[in-house]
Amino acid sequence: MNVPLDTVSSTPSASAPPRRGSNGWLWLLIVLLILGGGGWYGWREWQHRQARELAAEADADQRLDALDQRLSTLRTNQDAQNRRIVQADSTNRVLRDELHGIGQRAALIEDSVSKLADPDRHGAQAMRLDETELLLSLGQQRLLIAGDLEGARRAYALAGGVLDGIDDPAYLSLRQTLLQETAALKELGIEPRVQAMAKLDALAQGLSLPPDTASAAAPVLAPWWQRAFGTLIESQPVDRTVAAHPTDRAAALAGLQLEISLARAAAERRDAPGLRTALSRAEYWVQRLSAASPVQQRQLAQLREIAALPLSLSVPTLGTTLQQLRQLRTAH
Repeated sequence: MNVPLDTVSSTPSASAPPRRGSNGWLWLLIVLLILGGGGWYGWREWQHRQARELAAEADADQRLDALDQRLSTLRTNQDAQNRRIVQADSTNRVLRDELHGIGQRAALIEDSVSKLADPDRHGAQAMRLDETELLLSLGQQRLLIAGDLEGARRAYALAGGVLDGIDDPAYLSLRQTLLQETAALKELGIEPRVQAMAKLDALAQGLSLPPDTASAAAPVLAPWWQRAFGTLIESQPVDRTVAAHPTDRAAALAGLQLEISLARAAAERRDAPGLRTALSRAEYWVQRLSAASPVQQRQLAQLREIAALPLSLSVPTLGTTLQQLRQLRTAH
């Protein structure tokens, strides 16, 4: 009975090691399968995650591009709005200027209409006032521009005659002012420019080549050697200021006449500095023509007197009547 028990107990012990080895491989296979499945699952999840991240980045890029486009559109619209605002400001400024100009023209038209509606404008008094103003303006301009004293006197006399035909007592003071200004013009006498030109003409007509007294007295006072060799040798002082040779004297006379002509031209155009300069040069030619004598001193005195003459008229009250007339017409 003991032998079978040993046989049975020995058989399981002999087959136990192979059974444990097969179970180990099985567990190893299971672990490998689990690890492979986990790795495959993890790799797939990682791929999905990468895909989601790429999709999110692409979506973010698209959104950024869309935002950039919207910003560009907004900037373009803003620039367009700014241009429209600038154009609107320019248009408003032009319209404002045009409106201001229309207002000014309306004021001028209103003023013209009010003047046309004035009953005195179309009457004889208005015509006489216009004629008086015209004559006073002509007289003043003739005196200031052309230096025509006689023309100014005639214009003021005509203006006085026209103004006498106005019976309005408001212009009584204007008549008194016109009489005072006319009297001031009459007291001027001869115009200084005409007076200077007349004196220059008289001086030019009185010029002539003075006799050479030194040459006439030379044969009497000449020494023997000059009388003997006078036809061969001619001597004269080097520092002599008076021209002795006939050619030099003729040239000096021509220079004097030329300077007097230049002085007359300067007086005619009211060039006081030019007149004084020409007469200063004429003094040199007078001293060149003859030695010191009463005739020379008289000529030099005439030249200095002409140089001191004024060439323009000085009338402090000139234009007061015209100014007062315009003020009265503006007030009425």
